[in-house]
Amino acid sequence: MSRTAGYRPLPPEGVPHRWWDTHAAEYLAEHGDALGVDDFLWCPEGLYERDVHLLGPIDGRDVLEVGAGAAQCSRWCAAQGGRAVATDVAAGMLAEAARLNARSAAPVPLVLADARALPFADAAFDVVFTAFGALPFVPDADRVHREVARVLRPGGRWVCSVTHPIRWAFPDDPSERGLTAVRSYFDRTPYVETDDTGRVEYAEHHRTLADHIADVVGAGLVLDRLVEPEWPQGRTEVWGGWGPVRGALLPGTLILVTRKPGG
Repeated sequence: MSRTAGYRPLPPEGVPHRWWDTHAAEYLAEHGDALGVDDFLWCPEGLYERDVHLLGPIDGRDVLEVGAGAAQCSRWCAAQGGRAVATDVAAGMLAEAARLNARSAAPVPLVLADARALPFADAAFDVVFTAFGALPFVPDADRVHREVARVLRPGGRWVCSVTHPIRWAFPDDPSERGLTAVRSYFDRTPYVETDDTGRVEYAEHHRTLADHIADVVGAGLVLDRLVEPEWPQGRTEVWGGWGPVRGALLPGTLILVTRKPGG
């Protein structure tokens, strides 16, 4: 089946997750070695939670991952003593998560859920996180932040990694061609892929840095830190538009470290 891609308004048919359903195994075949079974990689720059401790203490804490994919990060949290739960909107990704659960010494519960309507009680978790999950793929990321704030306990931490907003102005190309801006940073028209029937298969949404901060603050959360990982010297891996050529000059990832007041 052919696909058409471009920047255009998203039809009002709900948030598409068909690509993640149908290509989950393919995605894991391509990136599974880097992601592992029960490791916690924040971004293509090779930033691991075991090294940076952005989540704070995990042992004995209730931990939720939204947009978990195959739940590698949740299993890492469980191995550190956290009571981790993984959610994703794509059944195909959760099927892969179940397959990896069977190979892990720290399997985690898997829940099919939209990050904008989490099926959990208020103040149920100490830590919530997502590593490139949920936020880029919904038109209303502010709803995700509000839901996270609702299920967090006072003093709880919400940490999320997303594509760095500056990347929107550049082609998603890891070579020198990806170093020339071709779109306005301020153009929020989503990137959409449809099949030959016109049905949306995939969509990705852009938010400026100011948009991300406004969404966090608007949800009643406190922004403690912004992290922009540098591309490590000697790292040669290419992951989509990420790689050493662009990484030497442009940031690829933004991580927001936030918390719910109180506690």
